[in-house]
Amino acid sequence: MLLLTDTWPAGTLLASATGHGKVFMLTLRCVILLMTVALLAGCGRDDSRTGAALREVRIGYFANLSHAQGLLGVDSGEFAAAVAPAQLKTRIFNAGPSLIEALYAGEIDIGYVGPGPAINGFVRSRGQALRIIAGASANGVLIVARKDSGIATLDDLRGRKIATPQRRNTQDISALHYVLKVLRQPKADNVVAIPNAEQSGLMRQGQIDAAWVPEPWASRLVVEAGASIIAHEKDLWPDGEFALAVVVVSSRFLREQPQVVEKLLAAHRTWTARLSEDATAYVGQLGQALFRLTGNQLPPGVLEQAVRNVKFTDEPLEQTLRMMAQWSVDVGFEKEVPALDGLVDLTILRRLQGGAR
Repeated sequence: MLLLTDTWPAGTLLASATGHGKVFMLTLRCVILLMTVALLAGCGRDDSRTGAALREVRIGYFANLSHAQGLLGVDSGEFAAAVAPAQLKTRIFNAGPSLIEALYAGEIDIGYVGPGPAINGFVRSRGQALRIIAGASANGVLIVARKDSGIATLDDLRGRKIATPQRRNTQDISALHYVLKVLRQPKADNVVAIPNAEQSGLMRQGQIDAAWVPEPWASRLVVEAGASIIAHEKDLWPDGEFALAVVVVSSRFLREQPQVVEKLLAAHRTWTARLSEDATAYVGQLGQALFRLTGNQLPPGVLEQAVRNVKFTDEPLEQTLRMMAQWSVDVGFEKEVPALDGLVDLTILRRLQGGAR
């Protein structure tokens, strides 16, 4: 809750008024303002001091396979059952930076996002805004090239127009790092941010040469636009594995509603286990969930191909976070490698894992 001491130095208000009448009126206005802010901040939320019931839980995610637990948890009704009697509210994003902005603004409580935006949100808020409480997926990012582009290897990307989903998202950081530090381009203005859903049309029109994108959008470009796969990003990482999506929660919501977070995380883990055992068994459900979100039916074969490229895991793979923090400096998004102490809080995850043994 916002306090007046957050915006005005102590004593300024009283010092600005003279006479008991003015002091009384100013104090009354302050009380009214405090009450109004408190009501607005708590509207629809739980107030732990009053014991008011939580009215809604707001979750954000993408129409990506990397967020499959979110897609299926919402679509199946299992997430709604986990937070009942509170209402589950959902919001769909194209990429991570916009989700983090919504988390900042208090528009969502919990979400699925890539490690790059999660790190950026943590750093920008000086470690106050959010916590990573679990992993969701790993790998599942492909680099594909337009047919007849002449691009056959990663070296051929030098100077060619490469699409990523959004500036500063995880794939954007990876692509920028690659062209600057591996291909040693003097600048990276050939890496352009284009929403996933728009890339297929632009590639068919010859306006982009390649795309550095997550599933199912990579497989869609292959099936729909005739693109060719030139690399899997995981092959560029040590041990052939990197975090693709993690579960983040606002620090305030985690502090005030740990039991609700635990119930949601338990439902998330159930879906991780199912997908890890046989993701292909849920292709039909995933297709329907994506259709309801986007209004577009993916071409036949896209999801079947895409799920084979994604690893579903509850572990956030913290080595990815450290690497992405360094890459953010390398591409000029940060001036120095940020300290990530406190970003990851696996307390609830470890408790759930212990209880499952």
